[in-house]
Amino acid sequence: MRIVFVIFCAFLFTSCQYFEMQEKEEHSSEIVAIVNTEKLFKEDLKDLLPRNITKEDSLILVKSLIQDWAVKKLFLKAAETNNSSESLDDINKLVQDYKESLLINNYKEDLIKQKLDTLVTEQEIEEYYLANNENFKLNEVLVKSKYLNFDNNIKDQKEIIELFKSDDIEDAEELERQQLSFKMYQLNDSVWTELDKILLKLPFSKENLLKKSKFIQKQDSLGLYLVAIKDVLNRNDIAPLSYIKPTIKEMILHKRKIELIREIEKLIVKDATKNNNFKIY
Repeated sequence: MRIVFVIFCAFLFTSCQYFEMQEKEEHSSEIVAIVNTEKLFKEDLKDLLPRNITKEDSLILVKSLIQDWAVKKLFLKAAETNNSSESLDDINKLVQDYKESLLINNYKEDLIKQKLDTLVTEQEIEEYYLANNENFKLNEVLVKSKYLNFDNNIKDQKEIIELFKSDDIEDAEELERQQLSFKMYQLNDSVWTELDKILLKLPFSKENLLKKSKFIQKQDSLGLYLVAIKDVLNRNDIAPLSYIKPTIKEMILHKRKIELIREIEKLIVKDATKNNNFKIY
């Protein structure tokens, strides 16, 4: 009798736990809207609500989300009902084709990540550049320049101008040490830069910057601007290697990708044929 009582208590305890879990599950899966046979649960909206949102804003957003969900489901039902079977077949074919393309492309990308050699040497880049430099004509004007801008009331203005005009390395280093005093600066004149980008920063005309000049200055209410143009390349000139190098690297890698994909395709067909998984009648 005592054993029966213990079994009964255990059954009662287990049953209580089961109903408590069921109640929690039903509460967490509370239905907030129904469209035909489709149900929207409270849990579905949980991840769509931003954090730290007020209760009032939360209610407004929830209503909007429910409305959008309902409209989508109603439209979908109407579309399924009113589209011809031929249209539905066409749509299903498009969906299947899209799914297959996604799967194939995803697989190809994984293979490329695993097998593609991404190391491109300087020699490869130079050889590619020399063999194809006629294809690298500029669509924009490039300049090698240095410039800076500082307030009108800055101390040692004359000294800064003299340092800027100088070609001496020690003067250039001294100018670098004073860069915190400048509102804007670019002191490396060995890098090619698009002229249009410089014109956005400096109040000079395009004509002023299209010719080599050791020193140009201009003053306005915002301060004094100093510019030196070391070299100029015009539209349709061959782009310098240093400027086009990142593009060439991408072109080399793209060519390798295509060649790798072709090799993989040949290998897949070869293996399938060898294993009698591919036959042509």
